[in-house]
Amino acid sequence: MDFFTVRNGELYAEEVPVAVIAKEVGTPCYIYSRATLERHWHAFNTALGDTPHTICYAVKANSHIAVLNVLARLGSGFDIVSGGELARVIAAGGDPRKTIFSGVGKLPQEILAALKAQIGCFNVESEAELQLINDIAQQHHYIAPIALRVNPNVDAKTHPYISTGLKENKFGIDMSDVMRLYQYAATLPSIKIEGIACHIGSQLTSTQPFVDALAEILRIYDDLQQQGIPLEHIDLGGGLGVTYQQETPPSPEDYAKAIKHHLGDRKVNIVLEPGRAIAANAGILITQVLLLKHQPHKNFAVVDAGMNDLLRPALYEAWHQILPVKAHANPPEKVLYDIVGPVCETADFLGKERSLAIKAQDLLAIRSAGAYGFTMSSNYNTRARAAEVMVDKDYYQVIRPRETIENLFASERLLP
Repeated sequence: MDFFTVRNGELYAEEVPVAVIAKEVGTPCYIYSRATLERHWHAFNTALGDTPHTICYAVKANSHIAVLNVLARLGSGFDIVSGGELARVIAAGGDPRKTIFSGVGKLPQEILAALKAQIGCFNVESEAELQLINDIAQQHHYIAPIALRVNPNVDAKTHPYISTGLKENKFGIDMSDVMRLYQYAATLPSIKIEGIACHIGSQLTSTQPFVDALAEILRIYDDLQQQGIPLEHIDLGGGLGVTYQQETPPSPEDYAKAIKHHLGDRKVNIVLEPGRAIAANAGILITQVLLLKHQPHKNFAVVDAGMNDLLRPALYEAWHQILPVKAHANPPEKVLYDIVGPVCETADFLGKERSLAIKAQDLLAIRSAGAYGFTMSSNYNTRARAAEVMVDKDYYQVIRPRETIENLFASERLLP
């Protein structure tokens, strides 16, 4: 459930008409709902109940410090994949000790910054990285908390670009090498083994891949216990899907029930890293129709948002619901339109073959854009990135003003 609703033909963000925000802020703009962010985080936290757990929001989904601050106030932990994301978490009031550092290519300076900040755990993705973390920690007199990220070779049955748990993916440590690396890690002087981790992909619509991965993780967990290498936590990553179109993903309650059933009586902290499932339906992208282009074989609604603002349709052929912000009193006839932007690429589309009763200058809302929307946006074609707005009941605030064109090349230099 989210807090974007249509009332008498007009779209509202919580208690604020979206058209009012667009009139003041301009388009394109992202609008986030605080109540939706909070509701979705609580759904995961409540679902696990009295099972020891930590919910670590995946910062890459939407990294705005206002979003992170809303979640930090709830007591959320965070999953990061860069030093920049760590800096955002700290600036937003997040607790580094409840932060997990994932990713296959951590830079030495990022590792050191994370050690200085006393992060909760590094998810280690290779033997070379394990050695690097130990060396940096030893040189600077730290003890580095680590978990090995295992690649369980489980098919997430999702888009190949967001599948991360198969042998051909770059992520994680092969199952055949896991026990040896844990034994090696136990000998390293500046390493403290905290847990085990996996993440098999994103936008999963069934609990079965999660269950299959958990079975592999629990087998390793039990073997390590017998070898005298106890683990404090099991990190199952994120990946629970959301409804963009016709998907019917499990609820957090269903997901948690499956985890608890297979966990049995093991007393171990469960770490989850939801990102999309918290942020996606907490945000919308508002764009204005510039013109309607009717042709014999295809009709286009050209809008002022493009693939630089929302990359997912061009990158994954992802589907987002698109609806008018305000219905016409006397609507025109519905027409099948491709919703396309101004970027000079054929791939610049936000939706294809959408039946809409619209006119030039109308506002359109692109739903489920709160995750991997602004964070993947760019300045391609020297286009300023969109403004961002947070709504809290009947109040809204611009949390990032629209960039100016001058911003885009202010740091560039001419040759003498």
